[in-house]
Amino acid sequence: MAWVLLVLAGLLEIGWAVGLKYTEGFTRLWPSVFTVLGFAASMVLLAQAAKTLPIGTAYGVWVGIGAAGAAVLGMVILNEPATAARIFFIALLLVAIVGLKVTSGH
Repeated sequence: MAWVLLVLAGLLEIGWAVGLKYTEGFTRLWPSVFTVLGFAASMVLLAQAAKTLPIGTAYGVWVGIGAAGAAVLGMVILNEPATAARIFFIALLLVAIVGLKVTSGH
């Protein structure tokens, strides 16, 4: 169950990270509200997952999911550059996430 919570926390991290772009420096009400709520929910789920998972693994996976997902969405919906190098390094992040999962002992 901790892994499910952690993946959900990571997905919410993607949402609030991308949401930051739409807040325009927290000057737009509804994007700001959704971003803050997504952040809070992501933290709560991360904290719950960290009750049973090693913190290094939980935090690393959470950050990795968020970073990889935000980078992909940045390329797909925000027209950020989709270079071969960026895609390669996102793939390395995903390999690291899987490596943390496999070596966590949980």
